[in-house]
Amino acid sequence: MTTMMNRPTVRREAEAKAPTTTKRMTMIEAIRDAHDVAMAADDRVVVYGEDVGYFGGVFRCTAGLQEKYGPTRCFDAPISEQGIVGTAIGMAAYGLRPVVEIQFADYMYPAYDQLVSEAARLRYRSAGDFTCPLVVRMPVGGGIFGAETHSQSPEALFTHVAGLKTVMPSNPYDAKGLLLAAIEDPDPVIFLEPKRVYNGPFDGHPDRPIVPWKNHRLAEVPTGHYVEPLGKAAVRRPGTAVTVVTYGTMVHVSLAAVSESGIDAEVIDLRTLLPLDLETITQSVQKTGRCVVVHEATLTSGFGAELVALIQRECFYHLEAPIFRVGGWDMPYPHVHEWNYFPGPERVGRALRAVVEAD
Repeated sequence: MTTMMNRPTVRREAEAKAPTTTKRMTMIEAIRDAHDVAMAADDRVVVYGEDVGYFGGVFRCTAGLQEKYGPTRCFDAPISEQGIVGTAIGMAAYGLRPVVEIQFADYMYPAYDQLVSEAARLRYRSAGDFTCPLVVRMPVGGGIFGAETHSQSPEALFTHVAGLKTVMPSNPYDAKGLLLAAIEDPDPVIFLEPKRVYNGPFDGHPDRPIVPWKNHRLAEVPTGHYVEPLGKAAVRRPGTAVTVVTYGTMVHVSLAAVSESGIDAEVIDLRTLLPLDLETITQSVQKTGRCVVVHEATLTSGFGAELVALIQRECFYHLEAPIFRVGGWDMPYPHVHEWNYFPGPERVGRALRAVVEAD
C-alpha cells in the first residue's frame, strides 16, 4: 500500500522552473502568489487557518486559493491555534506540506507547545526517519493600532528553539522567494510577516502620506517559481561609518533614519533570523568598526541581544565603540502611545549619532 510517506513527489519541475515574467506586487500579493505557485506545482501543499479559505484571510493573503484549488487544499479551521498547528504536524509527518496561518502572531501562544515539543523535535526524536515540512505564517508587529494583543513581535521565542527556522521578510520580492523556500524546506519554518509593510514600505513617519509598493524596486516580483535561500542576508545600503543590523519593518525605518541623519551607514536586512548569515554581518562590522542593532520587539531578551553577543565575539578587535540596541520598550504594546513605543527614525537616528560619536 502506498502511503503519504513513501509516495513519489508530485512536483511538476518543468512548470515550476519555467521562465518567468515580473509583475508589481504588494507583499500581500507576493505571499498569495507564492501559495499559488507552490500549490500548482505540488499537490501535497495544503493551506488552512482561521478565515483562510472562503474569506481569503484577514489580510487577504490567501484570497482566491480555495476557489482555484478547492476546499480540500485551502480551507478554514476552527478557532484553535493548538489544533491548527497540531494537525499540521501530523500532516507533515505523513508526507504533506501544510502551510498554516496564525491570524496574528499574538495568538500563537496556545500552539507554542506543539511547535517546541513536537514540530522542532520530530527529526531529532526519530533519528531522521520523520521530518516536519511545515510552514507557520504569522503577521507580526505594530503600527496599525492593534494594541497589546495584535502588535507583538515574538521572534525571539522561536529563534531560541533548536529545530525551528525563523524568517521575516521586509519586501514583496523577498516575501515570495523566502516563502517558496520555506515551503520546500524539509523542516519546520516560522514565517513572520510584518503587517505594517504589507501594502507599502513604511518608514516610521505616521504623519506622512502612505507610500505604496508600486514605485519600489523590490516590488518587481517574478510571476513564476524562484527561491531566496534561507540564511542569507542582504545589504540594503552600503556604507562605511556604522553597520545597522535589522529586519522586517525596521529595515525601512533604519533607511529613513540613515537618510535623515546624514550618517554613511551600511544597512543589513537579515531576512532570515535562524539560520543567521553571520558572515555578512561580521564583514560589515569589521569594515565600519561600529554597529547598531534595531528591532521592534521588546528590548530585554530580544533577538538583538543574541546579535550583540555574536558580533561582540566575532568583531571584538575591530569595534571602536560599544554596540547600541534600539527596540521596543519593556512593556505591553500600548494603544494610545503607539508611536512612542514604535522605534521610529528619530530614535534610530539618536543611536546612530551616539555610536558614531563614541570614543
